Amino acid sequence: MMNEDFVVKKLRGEDGTTNITTRLPNNLIERIEKIVIKTGRNRTQIIIAALEYALDRLKIEEAE
Repeated sequence: MMNEDFVVKKLRGEDGTTNITTRLPNNLIERIEKIVIKTGRNRTQIIIAALEYALDRLKIEEAE
């Protein structure tokens, strides 16, 4: 008997994320790579954690 499952794969971006491209200074990439090596996490995980931490603590001062 033939397998008649109808399989639909998720499209990219349907996992609640969006792919972006950005340029980062070499010194930041080097720092991220050191953390990746020490923690075993991937770059994406480290960058997301760092951004969430920074954005949660960000204060915007009004111009005088």
